Amino acid sequence: MIDILTIQTPSLGDRSYLVTDGATAFAVDPQRDIDRVLALAASRRVTVTHVFETHIHNDYLTGGLALARATGAAYHVNAADAVAFDRVAIADGDVVPVGTSTRVRVIATPGHTFTHLAYALEDTGQAVAVFTGGSLLYGTAGRPDLLGAEHAPALAAAQYASVRRLATELPDQAAVHPTHGFGSFCAAAVSGADESTIGEERRVNPALALDQDSYVAGMLAGLDDYPAYYARMAPANAAGPDAPDLTPPATCGTAQLSRRIAAGEWVVDLRDRRRFAAGHLPGSLSFEYGDSLVANLGWLLPPGIPLTLIGDSPGQVADAQRDLARIGIDRVAGTAGLARRAAPRLASYPVSDFEGLAAARRDQPVAVLDVRRRLEWSGGHIEGALHVPLHHLPGRVGDLPAGPIWVHCQAGYRASVAASILHAAGNAVTAIDDDFSRAALAGLPVTTVPQPALHTTA
Repeated sequence: MIDILTIQTPSLGDRSYLVTDGATAFAVDPQRDIDRVLALAASRRVTVTHVFETHIHNDYLTGGLALARATGAAYHVNAADAVAFDRVAIADGDVVPVGTSTRVRVIATPGHTFTHLAYALEDTGQAVAVFTGGSLLYGTAGRPDLLGAEHAPALAAAQYASVRRLATELPDQAAVHPTHGFGSFCAAAVSGADESTIGEERRVNPALALDQDSYVAGMLAGLDDYPAYYARMAPANAAGPDAPDLTPPATCGTAQLSRRIAAGEWVVDLRDRRRFAAGHLPGSLSFEYGDSLVANLGWLLPPGIPLTLIGDSPGQVADAQRDLARIGIDRVAGTAGLARRAAPRLASYPVSDFEGLAAARRDQPVAVLDVRRRLEWSGGHIEGALHVPLHHLPGRVGDLPAGPIWVHCQAGYRASVAASILHAAGNAVTAIDDDFSRAALAGLPVTTVPQPALHTTA
């Protein structure tokens, strides 16, 4: 009996897989922290004999090479990928026997990248599942623009053809197991599905319902910005990343934290965003720990800037350190807790909601800053609001008007990050910790009319 075990990484919106017949196992697209794969294999008492990579990833550092070295497994990577390490070079149509009755068939599925592969799992000659990486996702497909906007139209067309190839060559009952699509920026759209089959995708996937021109046009129109750290992932994966060093960072005192902030280093507070607003070390930044941490902090943290983490507990810091190591942030310079008795001069700023903003606007003009991304803004925004997406904000603080600023996003997380950046720069700020769907209910005028003030689509 074949077991397909899923290893989820919600902070990146990705899944890896360990597939076993009870004696041997193979892994697909393992994350860099391979101890999770090794622990799962040990718990099943199976030997990892093969590792398969669907593509050179853009959103995280792979653990494929490190896992292959740790287990002695064969590491399968597309022969067309230029990599700096030894691998088992594979190509479209190759068949790899794994275990006694199973085999993996290689299917070229360009679109997310030019050299993307999918892997059909066959048991006694029948395809029972397919590992689709960033090709066919649940109700959508992987985005085609990560290699540059100039390649996006051709890759979108290739993605359309690849999805259709999978639907043509595989039976309806074959389970679909993508790597991306669970909140990952690698997905072209969002789907709430948690499982699927080829037959189900025939019913719901636009690539299998639309003509090519309509599909490509719709996909390209729906693309928004993706994290800046993506540019560093593919070169690092082609070089072959090692497993991360998760040794706990040294503990820092409050005075040392203040010196680091004064020196231009980043001190990031992982605590609940409302607790941060109520009292934090002056100059520190709020990135509440959770699934939103990695994409947002990885997007904003300048390369090479030392990072110190303030957390509620050593466990929280350790979890954040692991999450950040998956995108190559390896050097956490230190860690600290934060107690009022140790830092009596804490800074603070108010937190409100959209009803509070509506009340404030009735009394006097109020500057409102929307830090959502471009497509969120164009889908509806508060009339008169300024627009600077969060990932542009550190370089645009000086462009903001003088005086108090109320800042919001879609659900409160990015508004907290933005408020901490503005407060650290000396601005008077109120963070709106509320869902944008409540803005109109609070009586605030919401419009889709473009407004040029501070708006950027870069």
